[in-house]
Amino acid sequence: MQTIYTPCRYDFVGSFLRPAKLKEARALFKEGKISQEELNAITDDAVRDVVAKQKAADFHVITDGEFRRAYWHLDFMWGFEGVAHKAGGGVEFHGEVAELDDTWLVGKIKAKTHPFVEYFRFLKQFEDDETVAKYTIPAPAQMYQQFIIPQNLETTRQIYTTDDELIADIATAYQEVIGQFYTAGCRNLQFDDCTWGAVVGDAAKQRYKALGLDLESVKQQLLKVNNLALDGKPADMVINSHICRGNYHSTFFTSGSYDSVADYVFAQEHVDALYLEYDDERSGSFAPLAKISPDKKVVLGLITTKTPELEDKNAVIARIHEAAKYVPLERLYLSPQCGFASCEIGNKLTEEEQWAKLALVKEIAELVWSH
Repeated sequence: MQTIYTPCRYDFVGSFLRPAKLKEARALFKEGKISQEELNAITDDAVRDVVAKQKAADFHVITDGEFRRAYWHLDFMWGFEGVAHKAGGGVEFHGEVAELDDTWLVGKIKAKTHPFVEYFRFLKQFEDDETVAKYTIPAPAQMYQQFIIPQNLETTRQIYTTDDELIADIATAYQEVIGQFYTAGCRNLQFDDCTWGAVVGDAAKQRYKALGLDLESVKQQLLKVNNLALDGKPADMVINSHICRGNYHSTFFTSGSYDSVADYVFAQEHVDALYLEYDDERSGSFAPLAKISPDKKVVLGLITTKTPELEDKNAVIARIHEAAKYVPLERLYLSPQCGFASCEIGNKLTEEEQWAKLALVKEIAELVWSH
């Protein structure tokens, strides 16, 4: 069977709206009313169903919809030694607080057998000649940022006296887990990375200035931890990155163009492709795409997952051709700007509307690239 490598010409980021039965089961499990085995069986069925729907939609990549986790990022971090968590606070999004578990360090970060690798094995069985399994995990920079946020910094400094020590251990742990995915047969891995989106725009400048941090130094650290984690990556494994400005219950975390980070992530990050959020004016112009290194592919996230209304086909096609002024059309791809449910709560649209969005992505891609 020939390996398919992502991105595909029409693609998606990874998460899907959780079906009602799965949401109910996870709530019952939290209340102690069903066993882990019962929850696993319901989750397995939900994954089988969403994979079948992805195939029925004629997409060539499949994911498990991130159905086995509560959060797109934190659950993965809990799979390392040295990381603790509990139900806790939240993060202020645009007009809404995202409820997130407190997640902090209690020891050195080390890899162990990561549960997500087993989740991937379950997904991989559904690959066929037309589809390939992709697994999504938070970027190393996301893990780094989690442990240097103000509420965690004091605890982190009890374990790591310098940022470089923390970066080194995160990179080493990621290298080991990437190896575990590879051994399990994974050839398409995706980093989800909100760190670049968090440092763009005037609001970010003010936030980091208030913390007494030099923003350019922060960008260098984000680039360093991501690239170190990619050192030694198997040659026949694709690792892409999805850059986001926040996606919680149809709200966002930050706004701002890519101009201020393009010299780092566009030009220097050692990933194979970038999935970029470009669904509204908050993302700025396509001009920063001129900084994309020639070895990278670019997936334009021009279809939003935040609202159910379908985009105008001709307007999206015009934007693709506008982007092609900076990156050749053959290196461009199309997807929604983010997943449909970065956290369990999901975005404010129905499952039917979710699939209509993906049908539109496919239709537009075939119109643009079939000539």
